[in-house]
Amino acid sequence: MELNIGGRRTFAATGGKAFDAGLPAIIFVHGAGADHTVWKLQTRYFAWHGHGVLAIDMPGHGRTDGPPIPTIEGLADWLIAVLDAADLEQAALVGHSVGSLATLEAAARYPDRVNALALLGCAYPMRVNDVLLDAARANDHLANELINAWGYGRAAQRGRHAMPGTWMMKGGMRLLEAAGDSVLYNDMHACHVYEGGDAAAQNLKCPTLSIMGETDMMTPLKAARGTAALIPGVREVVIRGAGHIMLDEAPDETLDALRNFLPKSGLQGAKT
Repeated sequence: MELNIGGRRTFAATGGKAFDAGLPAIIFVHGAGADHTVWKLQTRYFAWHGHGVLAIDMPGHGRTDGPPIPTIEGLADWLIAVLDAADLEQAALVGHSVGSLATLEAAARYPDRVNALALLGCAYPMRVNDVLLDAARANDHLANELINAWGYGRAAQRGRHAMPGTWMMKGGMRLLEAAGDSVLYNDMHACHVYEGGDAAAQNLKCPTLSIMGETDMMTPLKAARGTAALIPGVREVVIRGAGHIMLDEAPDETLDALRNFLPKSGLQGAKT
């Protein structure tokens, strides 16, 4: 599905079913250097179980026109523009990594537009290692290698995958390699300089879930729990053995956490 936002084409996957703005809506927001494909299992489930699903490609990512948006605050505003373009009064937001900060900021800024929030791999501050940031700035392949090494848990690095013969780290590498020059740096720098996380967490009004990887090296469990502790009434799920990319490493556990949290009915859908 394509949306027009500010005269630019924005792509959103719909989980294999035509998007219906009259159903309870969920917007999925990917992490740094990624695109909508990271949500393939979760989006398909919700699309076929009574929800309108949009897994978006952020500006400059995947099939969405650029340039990338350089700040978390700008991404938050853009997410609300996505709701407007899709004719949605409200939606649940699900974000991973940089996407989690963008959805966190959006939910705090626009409480009347966000009726539920799920944060995956979210910790504030989300500072980026200098070596990784410098490599991403230089478009050095080392940045992709470091993301893969630090992003996946030990079990994933040993080749664990539900589908025999499939290595998730190789898929992760190909996804990062498909990103345009400076896209990864743009996303990581936005996380690195973002200053509003504590205030946003404390000001959330909607039900919020934080999904954390037990062995996450990029947003460590202790840091993620520290951020979650600031959120009123937060629900926490820790996925055992998972690293930062839990939606790929533990897709079923991630889906279960989302399925048990996101409202099944009674959400406001299309604008009236």
